[in-house]
Amino acid sequence: MKAFQNTLHRSDIPVEQTWNLNDLFATNEAWERELTSLQSDIQTVSQYKGRIHEGAKVLLDCLLAKDALSERVARVMTFAHLQLSEDGTNSVYQANTARVGSVLSSVRAQSAFIQSEILAVGSETIHHYIEEEQGLEEFRKTLTDLLEQIPYRLSPDTEEVLAAFGEVLNAPYMIYERSRTSDMQFSSFTTEDGEEYPLTFNSFPKYEGEAQTELRRKAYATFIDTLKQYKNTYAATYATEVKKQVVEARLRNYPSVTDMLLHEQQVTKEMYHNQLDTIQAELAPHMRRLAKLKQRVLGLDKMSFSDLKAPLDPEYNPRISYDEAAKLVLEALEIMGPEYMEIMEQGLYNRWVDLADNVGKRSGAFCSSPYGVHPYILMTWNDSMRNAYTLAHELGHAGHFSLAGRYQRISNTRPSTYFVEAPSTMNEMLLSQHILAKSTDSRMRRWVILQSLGTYYHNFVTHILEGELQRRVYELADKGTPITAKLLCEQKTELLSKFWGDAVEMDEGAGLTWMRQPHYYMGLYPYTYSAGLTASTAAAQRIQSEGKPAVDRWLSALKAGGTLKPLELMQLAGVDMSTPAPIRTAVAYVGSLVDELENSF
Repeated sequence: MKAFQNTLHRSDIPVEQTWNLNDLFATNEAWERELTSLQSDIQTVSQYKGRIHEGAKVLLDCLLAKDALSERVARVMTFAHLQLSEDGTNSVYQANTARVGSVLSSVRAQSAFIQSEILAVGSETIHHYIEEEQGLEEFRKTLTDLLEQIPYRLSPDTEEVLAAFGEVLNAPYMIYERSRTSDMQFSSFTTEDGEEYPLTFNSFPKYEGEAQTELRRKAYATFIDTLKQYKNTYAATYATEVKKQVVEARLRNYPSVTDMLLHEQQVTKEMYHNQLDTIQAELAPHMRRLAKLKQRVLGLDKMSFSDLKAPLDPEYNPRISYDEAAKLVLEALEIMGPEYMEIMEQGLYNRWVDLADNVGKRSGAFCSSPYGVHPYILMTWNDSMRNAYTLAHELGHAGHFSLAGRYQRISNTRPSTYFVEAPSTMNEMLLSQHILAKSTDSRMRRWVILQSLGTYYHNFVTHILEGELQRRVYELADKGTPITAKLLCEQKTELLSKFWGDAVEMDEGAGLTWMRQPHYYMGLYPYTYSAGLTASTAAAQRIQSEGKPAVDRWLSALKAGGTLKPLELMQLAGVDMSTPAPIRTAVAYVGSLVDELENSF
């Protein structure tokens, strides 16, 4: 197995390739003690039950107590989550995650009274409290957002019961993740030259980007063979998640699941449909041109779904070590100023990043940002320049939540998911700008354009089509249509066919792509990637032309955390998402990249 070595176990990974969880808890015993303490310390919040009506000072004390408890819960929860992410096969980590889930459900159940009692006190009195007690000013948006839920709240007792069932209601996602990381086993495969290759969920993306057509297509076929074995179970798991949301939306008297999930994001239906409709309609022609260009340049007999990520210039695949990538990313982000750069340096060199590829490690990449500590980044490093983009992306999340945590209290740090992917994709944009500005190599320029197109593909194609599937599934579920593997595969194949037209040949594996992402268990999250990239595209162009004033606007938006609604937050950053105009501008930019690429071959 020359090209892809067997995956190591976690115990064999060099410590410098792993994140340092000691910054959360020095030992597992310390984590155990805190988990135990939390269960008794819930009373620091529950002692205010039945008392919110007493006045502004009691409300303030209650909210402060809840924030203090939430910070501790976040650390305990993050520690268990990160351990399970680094090795999902570890039975101790599995058990600890379940234990944290139980404590979290208990905390939510015993603090559910806060929202119910605030709503019972009423909007007029709460606003009077805010004016009366200066300390409540920091909670103004939290309280205002809560009061907007009045038409959709259930009785206090019912809300408490639902909160108590939190662990059970989150089971679909847990079951999906547990199966994917711990149970799903893939066969190795052999190419015509007799070389055998191992395959895991984490290693499959490497094969997707392989230049050798036989290797790429055989990896895909082997991968799909295993996915097919799980499709009915995964469909039942996802259908349970959808049914849960349908039931909750009806209980709360929302017109639909979509209305409920958008209300949580503080996004209008018009903004939501703008993203899905504008990108699919206007981006498809550019992406079809790109697919046909790949088929021509690579000399493919046909353009299969498995070929979409094949490298257009396979002979030019710049390699980069982690240390080299760290230096490059720091150079690219220098325009963001000293405060931001200090966070970036800490993240790169103080073991915030887990780089290893080991058995049981979660696939993909993410950034987890526990309040009061520092962010943690999970990714799998394989010395590809694309890794540098993933690193920059996750550092964008780290910079965002580090700044938000520095300037806001814990209840004010998280903005709507509509904005959350903007800071990450901004870093990718700045990295591309930097490489293009410093490189005189025409091949490197073409490579960077391809990587930029990879970012847009990820956010404007992969995730927007996930969002389209969600839109269809929720519409069907609201009508009472059973969500089955057959339906999911048919819907996914149909929407992919509509987007790619005759440029790409669809197969059974294309219809199974709904099995590959956990985003379907995260509400209306997938489409928000495109919203974030739309905003960062516009803001990055302004940074390039204006410099510091545009940077300052951007940093102000990051520091604002969750104190503004997403439309206001993007306007603070200098982007108006109330119309499709920024989306069309971003799609046109993608078209210009495809134009330049066509001219280079």
